[in-house]
Amino acid sequence: MSSQHEEEVLGKAYDSRLMKRLLKYLRPYRLQVSIALGSIVLKAIADVLGPFLTMVAIDRYLAPAAHAPSLLSRWLSPRPLTGIAQVAAIYVGLITFSFFVEYLQTYFMQWAGQMVMFNLRSEIFRHLQRMHIGFFDKNPVGRLVTRVTTDVDALNEMFTSGVVSIFEDIFVLAGILAIMLCVNWKLALITFAVLPLIAYATKLFRDRVRDSYRRIRVAIARINAHLQEHISGMMVLQLFNREQKAFDAFSAVNAQHMEAFKDAIMAHAIYYPVVEILSSMAVASVIWFGGHDVLSKRMIHGLAVSIHPKTLIALYAVISATTLGVLVAFIQYAQRFFRPIQDLSEKYNILQSAMAAAERVFKLLDTPVEITEAPLTKTAVGPGRIEFDQVWFAYRNPPLNGDRTANFDLPHAQLSNAPPEWVLRDVSFTIEPGETVAIVGHTGAGKTTIISLLLRFYDVQRGAIRIDGVDVKDMSLAELRRRFGVVLQDPFLFTGTIESNIRLGTEWISRQQIEQAAEDVNLTDFIHQLPAGYTEEVRERGSTLSTGQKQLISFARALAHAPKILILDEATSSVDTDTEFKVRDALEKMVEGRTSIVIAHRLSTVQRADKILVMHKGQLREMGTHQQLLGKRGIYYKLYQLQYKDQELAAGARPAHSAVTANAEHG
Repeated sequence: MSSQHEEEVLGKAYDSRLMKRLLKYLRPYRLQVSIALGSIVLKAIADVLGPFLTMVAIDRYLAPAAHAPSLLSRWLSPRPLTGIAQVAAIYVGLITFSFFVEYLQTYFMQWAGQMVMFNLRSEIFRHLQRMHIGFFDKNPVGRLVTRVTTDVDALNEMFTSGVVSIFEDIFVLAGILAIMLCVNWKLALITFAVLPLIAYATKLFRDRVRDSYRRIRVAIARINAHLQEHISGMMVLQLFNREQKAFDAFSAVNAQHMEAFKDAIMAHAIYYPVVEILSSMAVASVIWFGGHDVLSKRMIHGLAVSIHPKTLIALYAVISATTLGVLVAFIQYAQRFFRPIQDLSEKYNILQSAMAAAERVFKLLDTPVEITEAPLTKTAVGPGRIEFDQVWFAYRNPPLNGDRTANFDLPHAQLSNAPPEWVLRDVSFTIEPGETVAIVGHTGAGKTTIISLLLRFYDVQRGAIRIDGVDVKDMSLAELRRRFGVVLQDPFLFTGTIESNIRLGTEWISRQQIEQAAEDVNLTDFIHQLPAGYTEEVRERGSTLSTGQKQLISFARALAHAPKILILDEATSSVDTDTEFKVRDALEKMVEGRTSIVIAHRLSTVQRADKILVMHKGQLREMGTHQQLLGKRGIYYKLYQLQYKDQELAAGARPAHSAVTANAEHG
């Protein structure tokens, strides 16, 4: 629900703190942005001058007036045909110039927006790569993907469409306002009389559309979550005949999205005609009052011969300087004046969505990195001696340095008051170079946590972990993890080829080394059966391969990187018996000459280990060889007895089944 609630929240349409931070991403491209902003100003001027040229042509040549505009008089010919041709040429030039500056504005602003998106997405992804594993345990993948895609797209729309259009609309409005007031302030006030009604309609529209867009975002988030969950679990849905139930749930969410969109459509369908009607009323008022002035002047002009000159001057003073050209220009300006107002109301929603997206993106970027490197890192020189020295660790709320692994959407204080839940308690042991050490224990005993701490996916709260005498906190993360080769219980393959999944981007690994690693883990026979061999395509998460095949590829991956320390975390628990025999054979080659750590539930896989560590409730309870631990008759002995009895029962059941089968066959 937190992710859905997060999508519902909309902040201010303009937040100076967020905007100041966003503009920093435009600084490297200030030249392109300056060209775009300059083009906006020039385009606004070109657009505003069009009706003015119409006024000049009418009042100077088509219907000459006493108060004809004198701005272009010195450049225009007194002859009507030549003058009209000159005005038309200027008009065409303005249109051409407007096209050119609009091209510059669009190109450079879109270019800058794409660069900002590229940099911002790169920064988010780099930040995610630096986050520790606990962060991803607490934050759904879908929400993080939304930050990189949808939210950054909203910011791009603001940069390339929202801000640009807002500036252009403001300049156009300011230009029209200035010209209308200078030419005829009375007609200008008549035109602006409908603005209060438009402002009220815009407020209603903005509130209605804002609510609709919020509901649309929430519905889309729910649709995405529903699709991701139910497509991933399609096998379970079909096994339990839950297709109709899932479809009904999806239909309900889909209907919410449709209704929200219909409300937004309705708001647009009402708002724009209302603004058109009000703007038409303004134009009608201009025609009425301006036309009355024009006709009155013509009547006075027709009676000028019979009226005393002083009286004529007084009448002209009473009637405003409205000419036919002014009237036509005002009609055009009135029509153009209300278009930016409509556009601004729409851009308000873009700006508000962008501010909400920026809030979420910066909240992610401001999440502190839990695992950091020391300013001066040390290099561990040695064959790989591992030492755990009185290690204490809790995943949540450690008492020393607070809980920095919290969900980035929740206040830290909200999670830091609970008592620590220690997963490891005062764990101390040493693994000598070249030793094979097994770690066993019940689920939740802390086996995998030991590996996570060793690789610095988390940091200990008390005690220290050292490799060749150097604390892992003092080592470079890249240098630390380069020493390890890890095979996990659930193998993960990336989209690509088998070769690329073994190499995993490490350039110094040659094709020959890849083939040797595959040979050592008994993977060669399988690869040779594939049509493309090592270049066989691997789809997302290796969906076309069996679990055993994926596990063997992960073994080859670990071996190809020539690690000094090998870690096998339940590497054989999810493979079939035949593959397990291949894996065991591969293990003997892999652990040779390396420090190795093996985590396993099946005690049969750890009996040959040089040392076995028995974890129980976060503590190291027993340590020794297989025979030594059996002799102690402690926790390890009980675990062995339980598994041994299970094997005895299974072995005892097989002959009975065979006898029944034999009797049935001989009937």
